[in-house]
Amino acid sequence: MTYDIIVVGGGIVGLATAHRLLETRPKLKILLVEKEPKLAAHQTGNNSGVLHSGLYYKPGSVKAQCAVQGLQLMLAFCRTHGIKHEQCGKIVVATSEEELPRLENLWQRGTANGLAGLRKLTPAQIKEIEPHAAGLAAIHVPQEGIVDYPAVCEKLGELIRQTGREIRLNTKFQKAAQNSSDWTVETSAGNFQAKFVITCGGLHADRMVSAAGHKPVAKIIPFRGEYYQIKKERQFLVKHLIYPVPDPKFPFLGVHFTRLVNGGIEAGPNAVLAFAREGYKWTTINPRDLADSLFFPGLWRFLAKYPSMCGYEIRRSFSKAEFTRSLQKLVPEIRADDIEPGGAGVRAQAMLPEGNLIDDFHFEEARGIVHVINAPSPAATASLAIGQRIVEKVLPQLG
Repeated sequence: MTYDIIVVGGGIVGLATAHRLLETRPKLKILLVEKEPKLAAHQTGNNSGVLHSGLYYKPGSVKAQCAVQGLQLMLAFCRTHGIKHEQCGKIVVATSEEELPRLENLWQRGTANGLAGLRKLTPAQIKEIEPHAAGLAAIHVPQEGIVDYPAVCEKLGELIRQTGREIRLNTKFQKAAQNSSDWTVETSAGNFQAKFVITCGGLHADRMVSAAGHKPVAKIIPFRGEYYQIKKERQFLVKHLIYPVPDPKFPFLGVHFTRLVNGGIEAGPNAVLAFAREGYKWTTINPRDLADSLFFPGLWRFLAKYPSMCGYEIRRSFSKAEFTRSLQKLVPEIRADDIEPGGAGVRAQAMLPEGNLIDDFHFEEARGIVHVINAPSPAATASLAIGQRIVEKVLPQLG
């Protein structure tokens, strides 16, 4: 059997793409393959479940457009299928004078991206929303919220299977080779034929480009984000979502407080180099992955650009006291005894040889194939919109 499309990757982007393809053209023969025994095993299943609105992203960028559109699509999907979610809103807090111009820049970006209901907050107004937070000024973003992304993925998988399409778990992508009319996709469960291939490889996205016979523009460098959880008796300190003003020189948003849709409060994440692409602990080391990172010139150029920041992230990883001091900038009452170790996620960050991180969503294309290379946060929120973008790339080639 020759499939119309093979989708590689059972995270939220791969699932959303397959779902949008079938919504647009229901007769397509689609196969989705995933190397893990379950869906959403990595980035999708290990994030804090935030619904992002598009506040941070450069107006006109793919990331901004997909976040704004994707939020509405995700909310509609959750309402239709009864998936637990809440638009609880968040505040982004400036805690120093030097952060005030950056907060104003966020306001301008959010306004340009069409976010509804944005409000500037005084210190007194911050207290009305988050009584235990402190800052010089803030932006209230009422559209933001929380959701159960693994449940979203399970529903997407269910909808795909209900159409009679196949999702093969425990099926690892190994290679893709193109002949005159279609592709042969080699996997751990055998070979499959398809007219078109879409890879949504996340932490292994660049390797999938190489395995399809092309040279990737960027290298995936894995950054682990570690979380603490606030103990139950101290969870009154946080009511919704509390974020710092991000440093534009660094792609991560800084440690923040997130109320989880299934209960509890997370604090984090930091951002440290992982020694494995699926390295959720310091002790998890994959020699191939580590060598891939260490022999990549871009990583060393990145470290040379931001030595103090990278060193601080490592210190904060090993020091609960340092992590707590970061959190106290937003919620001064938080103490080290109030938090206990939580989970961790690994972010697939695409890095260029010059040491620059690719900020926008990034795709690489050739005849008959599309690779999703860079889709970190807010890709989960934006997944249905990203899927639609891919549909628009693929269907004209299928005819």
